[in-house]
Amino acid sequence: MAGRIPDEFINEVRNSVNIVDVISQYVTLTKKGKDYTGLCPFHQEKTPSFTVNEAKQFFKCFGCGKGGNVFKFMMYQENLTFPESVKAVADMAHIKMPEGVGGKTESLSPLKKMYQDATEFYQHILLTTKTGENALKYAHDRELDEDLLEHFKIGYAPDNDGILLTFLKQKGYEDDLLRRSGLFVESKEGKLYDRFRDRLMFPLSDEVGRTIAFSGRRISNNSEIAKYMNSPETEIFTKSKLLFHLSEAKKAARSEGHLILYEGYMDVIAAYKAGIKSGVASMGTSLTDEQVYILKRITPNVIINYDGDPPGIHAAERACGMFQKANGFNLGIVVLPENLDPDEYVKKYGAQKYQGQVKAALTPIDFLLNRLALKFNLHNDREKLSFIDEAVQLIAPLNDPVAEDLYLGKIAKQTSVNIESLKVSVLRARRKLNRARNHQRQMQPVVAPTDFENNEPSQAINGQEVVETAENPALRRLLYLFIHSEEARNYLLDKNFLFPDSAYANLAELWLKYLDQTSTPTVQGFIDFVPEQFQGIIVSMEMAEMPEDYSKQELDDQLQALANSKIDEQLHQLLDSLQEAQMRNDEQDMLQITQKIIDLKRQKY
Repeated sequence: MAGRIPDEFINEVRNSVNIVDVISQYVTLTKKGKDYTGLCPFHQEKTPSFTVNEAKQFFKCFGCGKGGNVFKFMMYQENLTFPESVKAVADMAHIKMPEGVGGKTESLSPLKKMYQDATEFYQHILLTTKTGENALKYAHDRELDEDLLEHFKIGYAPDNDGILLTFLKQKGYEDDLLRRSGLFVESKEGKLYDRFRDRLMFPLSDEVGRTIAFSGRRISNNSEIAKYMNSPETEIFTKSKLLFHLSEAKKAARSEGHLILYEGYMDVIAAYKAGIKSGVASMGTSLTDEQVYILKRITPNVIINYDGDPPGIHAAERACGMFQKANGFNLGIVVLPENLDPDEYVKKYGAQKYQGQVKAALTPIDFLLNRLALKFNLHNDREKLSFIDEAVQLIAPLNDPVAEDLYLGKIAKQTSVNIESLKVSVLRARRKLNRARNHQRQMQPVVAPTDFENNEPSQAINGQEVVETAENPALRRLLYLFIHSEEARNYLLDKNFLFPDSAYANLAELWLKYLDQTSTPTVQGFIDFVPEQFQGIIVSMEMAEMPEDYSKQELDDQLQALANSKIDEQLHQLLDSLQEAQMRNDEQDMLQITQKIIDLKRQKY
């Protein structure tokens, strides 16, 4: 940045936003007591360990260890520097950066800024130039009106070797960044050419709506050219982690109560046209575990509406398995008639009928039982028994007796078999399933327990290792009082107390320096003042919700507890030495070590 950001401005920006509102753009948070919890956006987990404390404006993941204030969250989430994170949060709060601060630095990374410029350029060509007239007619013929084109930021890449390249070079982008962008192809001679030509351009956005890639749809009838072309993966775009229209859909999910998963972006657009705003789609690839986790972070209520043809139905079956394996979803499946995809269905039957199909979504078990019934001739007893056997395997894992009765009732009616007989079969299958699970657990190798979801206790940001210090309750309490109480701080300083742990000692020294440099010290501001490797200690300390009230007796007790901890450590070492002396049968050494142990134990009391 051109100049240092004033502390007063940093405090103003931090105090102008609520960390819950900022993080809610990325994670669905649920109020639990005084805190908010959700699935961590920095690592995959099954049980929420990500916590946001609204009162203190801190977040902490007790799985991967990441924590901090709103600026730190943006640094982790968007891979920003601290000045860039201040600007990003200031933009959210509609606060202008001070004069002389920031220069031309953007809160967006250079590549994201380039994609933003490219998006605006392509859309300008489509909507306002003669070059884009044919593409605009093509869009209108596909029932993409101006409102849809504007909302989805659709543009046009003309059939020109270097029109985008020329535009971006004029904007000041350097060749190295242009090569890394994925917007161009490079000849053997090193010359760059526009990757997308004569295509309707659909921007692919990140979770907050910033373009990070494109999908281009050809507008010519030349079958030798691929109908769809996606950007290659880059440092800002990973296909398996992107869902089309996610930034807008997750806002709509709050009112519509769910997200709807489609196969392609034209289905999302057709649903949007039909009044359903909560549609998302994977980009030309099968659903991935990463995409399932992203959906789980936002809402457990997901409806799958893939194409109604055999490949689409098969993809829906696979997706069902992935969602059921991930657990925690309230899943629905829409199967459209006549092998139609959502876009075709809306065009043929209209928006109202399509909305009716969504409301009539099947449960996963209903969907799978319907698919299973198509495989068998239920008028033949042998095939009927095979159907019942496979259907029972679907129902056996259920933990809900009401759901079990519901599905068994349908199977009983479908096969003319007594429901009590079906219940006996389910019970037998469940016992077999439980035995298999128990055997699998017994066969698994014993491993040392680690933190949530096999995460290591250390982290890294911008290549810097983040040190997690083992927490001692007395250390943490004394540091808390050292920071929060001037009286307690002076009492400790008068006793010439030094924190025995180097990280805590550094933090105490940094707090004293921080007090000298600011007239309005806050713990939130201190987080931005201290080095990366010490911030986790402060966040953990604040999230522990310790009382501010204390007595000098408590301070003395905590100091004694620290001294006792040090003695315990020395005793442990002496006991090891005593054992070695006993093995050597060295009586003199044994006597000396024993006397030291007795002296140390006296110091504890």
